[in-house]
Amino acid sequence: MQSLRQIRSFVAVFEEGSFTAAAEREGATQSGMSQHVRQLEQGLGAQLFSRDGRLVAPTAVGRRYYGECVAILRRLDEAGHAASEIARSGGEVRVGLMPTFTRAVLSPTLKAFMAHAPGAEVRILEAYSAVLTEKVRQGELDFAIVPAFEGDVGLTTTRILSDREMLVAARGRAGRHLSPVRLSALGPIDIVLPGPQNTRRRNIETYLATNGVEVRSRLELDAMMGTLEFVAASEWVAILPGVIMAGDLDGARYDIRPLDEPKLSAEFVLIEPARKALAPAARLFADLLTAESARIAGILPR
Repeated sequence: MQSLRQIRSFVAVFEEGSFTAAAEREGATQSGMSQHVRQLEQGLGAQLFSRDGRLVAPTAVGRRYYGECVAILRRLDEAGHAASEIARSGGEVRVGLMPTFTRAVLSPTLKAFMAHAPGAEVRILEAYSAVLTEKVRQGELDFAIVPAFEGDVGLTTTRILSDREMLVAARGRAGRHLSPVRLSALGPIDIVLPGPQNTRRRNIETYLATNGVEVRSRLELDAMMGTLEFVAASEWVAILPGVIMAGDLDGARYDIRPLDEPKLSAEFVLIEPARKALAPAARLFADLLTAESARIAGILPR
């Protein structure tokens, strides 16, 4: 994995033509610059410079890589300028999120965003995918996060997360917490499901039907917080995206077990109006939300 420091060191050496001049420019030592470039070459498995005493010349690979690195550094610089501009001028951000994301992802995202853009105004709408999709299409929201779907005219979609679906039950009622589970081995289950307008409902029903899962009773509940409270106080179970359970991995209230044999994933996308680009404030919020979603997904049981 290339680090930003390694990339900056490589660009400096490329542009200055020597490690000594590059070190002076970056306020570093010559040996440090040499080490960063050497580590970068080892990580890439390619030689970026040919060395002849004090003379340094980029290889063909080095020249091509330089163009890519400059583009990365320029984009980072633009992001910094955008964040500064947002902080100075503020801006309105209108975001639509499902309960899946408001429970665990929203709070740290808001904290990071307000640190970058204290002058911005933020409006968050919590709703399910059908409502959010229509509001984005009408221009009432800058963007929304919804389960992946076939796409629609007037919308641009960007995949942001592939999440593992989990069996969620009250503590002590679903076997080994955080260990994978084959649902068909549990016997008849009483399951809480989202309504038919929820994109995930079809996926869950298909999974149950094609994998020999015996369902004794179904309860339709389109209220995520209500679902969680009911499951915690009963023998009923639910199938939920892992990201919503990130704050419950200690097992104090729930047994959480990734579905296995086979696995079931939930794909989520960012949707925005195709006719216009996100404003800087909205783009920053989307980037922070995506990064926080990925961070949380990384700590969940796989």
